[in-house]
Amino acid sequence: MIDRAASSLSQFASAAYGRIERSTASGTDASSGLSSFGATLQGALQGAVDTGHQADQQTVAALNGEASLTDVVTAVSRAQLALQTTTVIRDRVVQAYQDIMRMSI
Repeated sequence: MIDRAASSLSQFASAAYGRIERSTASGTDASSGLSSFGATLQGALQGAVDTGHQADQQTVAALNGEASLTDVVTAVSRAQLALQTTTVIRDRVVQAYQDIMRMSI
C-alpha cells in the first residue's frame, strides 16, 4: 500500500517536474533549484517507503517470535505517520499546482 502511494506520488512529481523543466528557460540557477527540489522530494519519498518496509520487517519478526508487540506497534505507527505526511504533502503540491494554473498571465 505504501509502495503504491509512493509510486503514485513519485510519478505525479516526476510529471510535474518534467513540465516545469520544459517550460522554463534553461538557466543554471533555475535548473539547479529544480534539481535540488526534485532530489529533496525523492529523498522524502524514499524515507516514507523505507519506513513502511521497516514496519513490514518488524511484523514478520513478531510473527516469528523475534520481536515484541511494542516494536511492531511503534514501527506501524511510524509508517502510518509517514504515509499521512506524504498524503498531506501531495495534497498541498496539487493545490499549489492548481493555484498556479488558475493565475492569469
